[in-house]
Amino acid sequence: MTDRLTQLQDAIDQLAVQFYSAIHYLSTHHDFVPLEGEPKATDAHLVPDEPAVFESAKSELARDIMVRTRQIDLLIASLPGAGVSEQDQLQRVQQLEHDLEQAEQERQKWLERREMLLAKCDSVILQLAKTKNDIESA
Repeated sequence: MTDRLTQLQDAIDQLAVQFYSAIHYLSTHHDFVPLEGEPKATDAHLVPDEPAVFESAKSELARDIMVRTRQIDLLIASLPGAGVSEQDQLQRVQQLEHDLEQAEQERQKWLERREMLLAKCDSVILQLAKTKNDIESA
């Protein structure tokens, strides 16, 4: 699972791709509408969709863009600090620093205990090896 900022960046990237794709679709599948008294324009590279298909596709593209923007809004609202005063944020950071210091002290305590236990294990192993050597040489 990624963090919220990465999710937000991904959603914004996806929205940009959706915008590009929508513009590309609209520019390559529309049909020309002539102005009054003007002949209908044509383009050999244009492949117009049927009006009903084109309208349906436009609605779907718009709906997809709206869903993505709502997702972005929800991600922004869920960011830490949104709607929280600067003082509250500072207190939270100080609390987290304090918690981190305590965790580091606890980690150091366990590292020291590990070293002590390793030294005891080494001592027992050496003692067993010496005893075995003494038995074999006797």
